[in-house]
Amino acid sequence: MAPRLTALRSPVAPATEQDWWRTAVVYQVYLRSFADSNGDGIGDLAGLRSRLPYLVWLGVDALWINPHYPSGGADGGYDVVDYRAVDPDYGDVSDLEALVADARALGLRVVLDVVPNHTSDQHPWFQAALADPDSPEAKRYHFAPPSEEPPNNWRSLFGGPAWSRTPDGRWYLHLFAPEQPDLDWRDPAVGDDFEATLRFWLDRGVSGFRVDVAYGLFKDAGLRDNPGAYSPTLFGHGPEQAMTWNQPEVHDVWRRWRAVCDEYPDTMLVGEVCLADLEQVALYSRPDEMHQSFSFRLLKSGWDAGAFGEAVSTALDAFASVGAPVSWVLGNHDKDRQVTRFGGGAVGTARARAAALLLMALPGSPYLYAGDELALPQAVVPDEAKRDPIFHRSGGARAGRDGCRVPMPWNESPGVGFSPDGAADPWLPIPEGWDHHAVSRQSRDGGSALTLHRRALALRAAHPALGSGTATVQVDGDVLTVTCTGDGETVRCVLNMGTATALVPGGTLLLASSTAVKAAGVLPPDAAVWLLED
Repeated sequence: MAPRLTALRSPVAPATEQDWWRTAVVYQVYLRSFADSNGDGIGDLAGLRSRLPYLVWLGVDALWINPHYPSGGADGGYDVVDYRAVDPDYGDVSDLEALVADARALGLRVVLDVVPNHTSDQHPWFQAALADPDSPEAKRYHFAPPSEEPPNNWRSLFGGPAWSRTPDGRWYLHLFAPEQPDLDWRDPAVGDDFEATLRFWLDRGVSGFRVDVAYGLFKDAGLRDNPGAYSPTLFGHGPEQAMTWNQPEVHDVWRRWRAVCDEYPDTMLVGEVCLADLEQVALYSRPDEMHQSFSFRLLKSGWDAGAFGEAVSTALDAFASVGAPVSWVLGNHDKDRQVTRFGGGAVGTARARAAALLLMALPGSPYLYAGDELALPQAVVPDEAKRDPIFHRSGGARAGRDGCRVPMPWNESPGVGFSPDGAADPWLPIPEGWDHHAVSRQSRDGGSALTLHRRALALRAAHPALGSGTATVQVDGDVLTVTCTGDGETVRCVLNMGTATALVPGGTLLLASSTAVKAAGVLPPDAAVWLLED
């Protein structure tokens, strides 16, 4: 393939204390799987609080916690019963307040997950709506009168129709599991209640929110059929889902939420926006809306220099057009682990290490999913132990997401240090050999994935060219080069995604993803380097 060079505008202004989020490295914590303090086999807030020094040692700036609210348990906490409380499995509100206080004392910010598209079917509103079709609460959901067939052709992302019946024969909408009825944001009571929720947590010192399904909330008012069957494109939902996602009214919600956050110092909003059109994704991060919206292109790209280069260049251009930084994602709680996606075994591990250097070099804000710094593979979870509704609603046709949610391995004990000694079995089984990936083992190994991440984060903090400034993207065959310039220095991240050794221009070697690389100039396959231009 001929060389391709794309010149890009700078999407990232120098960050200040007030806009720390522009270049922050955010660590995503799947709370249930991070650290169990009381031996019940479930990760909790006290366990996370005890591991905050690890996050400081690693070098991240903030942590995002997956939902901690009381839940019906149908979808890993994303079916919320009470938005202004803490699930007893995780502690109580005082535990979250203590976590925020400790984190701030250590220089870390805490970002919570908020779920505005749907509630649990056990939420008091939905229970009242079931009991009385004429109640005010019934107007806060999407109900349709009894009929033989569902009101339209909309499909659930978890499989099957997006409509289920109530005991009295009505239909209600759930774009996810039946236990997650969608809210109708055209009722003002919904927006008012969520503003109260934001203020409740902001008053307790949190630094912002990751917004689940931020491209949802509003649906076509006439409940018209989608023009195509549910079939997500490579990078997200497109025109075939025109009636269920990305309705224009949703942007007014984010303007209201932004105004609330602007009343609190150093807070931010980052949206989950799974749309095929990246320019549409960027619109959610206009100056009066959310501060960030995730770019999932890298997460959904195969191991290919052209695909990765396109993912980086299109994201930088799209977000630059609205003056927002890019929030980069390579792994999360909904996607197979990178090591497995990139081929598994030694090959997948090498590629995941190389991709990590790319992620941490890019201008903007990288999000690290807990365990990716350990190069964890996708765990094999026995069918009988799986919890994910995707697996069950698909009749086993889709494996589900349990494999990327297996407990974090902290040490080389039989229980990998997730729970206290003698504790109950963890909520998901720990695979054989999981201790091989443990923090305790990798922290002693100068060539481990954990050591690589820690060194990369330290260098990122020390070199202004990394994480901010301007960037250019060049693809030359199987070699991807991102040149980052800022504050008078230039650092090139060079990634060899081919099968043959590549010759790359020289410079001072700052860091290499492979211990086989000893100097600049020669780059083996599935490896990346950071080179400081002399």
